[in-house]
Amino acid sequence: MAESDNGNGATQPLNIESEVFKLSEILDRGWKIFEDVDSTNEPLGSNSVQVRVKRGVDMLEEASGMVAQLNLFSRNEELEEIATADLRYLLLPALLGALYMKQTSRDKRLQMVQKARVYFMDFLRRCHDYNVSQFELPPNAANESTVHEEASENGCPKAKSVSVNPSDLVAMAAKRQSKIEQYRQKKEIEARLSDVRRVVESGQADDEVSRDFYLLNVRRWITVCLEEIESIDQEVEILRNMDVLKQGAAKQPTQAGRRPMKPFILTRDAVQAQVFGAGYPSLPTMTVDDWYEQHLQCGVLPEQGIPRRVAAEEDTDAADREEEEKEKRVENDDEESLQKARNWDEWKDDHSRGYGNRKNMG
Repeated sequence: MAESDNGNGATQPLNIESEVFKLSEILDRGWKIFEDVDSTNEPLGSNSVQVRVKRGVDMLEEASGMVAQLNLFSRNEELEEIATADLRYLLLPALLGALYMKQTSRDKRLQMVQKARVYFMDFLRRCHDYNVSQFELPPNAANESTVHEEASENGCPKAKSVSVNPSDLVAMAAKRQSKIEQYRQKKEIEARLSDVRRVVESGQADDEVSRDFYLLNVRRWITVCLEEIESIDQEVEILRNMDVLKQGAAKQPTQAGRRPMKPFILTRDAVQAQVFGAGYPSLPTMTVDDWYEQHLQCGVLPEQGIPRRVAAEEDTDAADREEEEKEKRVENDDEESLQKARNWDEWKDDHSRGYGNRKNMG
């Protein structure tokens, strides 16, 4: 994809790793590295892929510095005023952001995606200034209230009340329709780009075809950057909340572990304790009464965990069951039960209530 420059200073040599390349060659090499990494079957986190990503980032950052020094772009000019050979340099921030997104360092992930967002926004602003295509710029990260919520006192993110009104629904519908339109445009651009690419790579492209090729690439990357920024904003919120949770967990005091119990011999009485405790090496001994008193003080005896009311209810239930069994035996004509019942009735007839109660007598 390398072409001769237009003589406006873009042909100045640049030293990269002891090799001298022109600005156009550096861009082409960095662009090629991105395409190779983007289409490779190797794991993204492998050392060989990450080395190539780092090399591509270094190259494209050097090229971006050169473009800034040369003042190739100005907000006071129109898109038609940019030379065809210079259109490719519009892609530098987009390619840099894409390569930053492919870095897999977990410790620096938040820093990497934030850097990528800066590059994507720089690309979109320049394309918006030149009116390359019609699109709405995403808000700045600093102005987004949904990106990060301050931590509460216990280290957890504060909950947000969410209310949906008709205007929000209209905005959501408009956003969905915009995404559908962006997807349609992206597919249409990719189809046209595939046809133009073959002509450019054959070396038979004139200035008009080359210009169309670079503009199609720029328009395609506009849709890519819009999608990437939306994804980055969601990832940044997740990463920041994870940091808040980690900080909250670090502040919480660790619970002290339960002290292990020392082994001992449980004996029936003090005499056995003296017998089993003798000898070397000897184990501590404890009588049943000592064991009971110790557990009673700690409140870990089984009956200590049962409320008195529950125990009383259980006693009442047992009495009711016994009364029911007596009634059932009477109903079943149990001779012994019937005889006891008759004897009790005769005794009550012959003795008044309170008979034999000497305690209440004066």
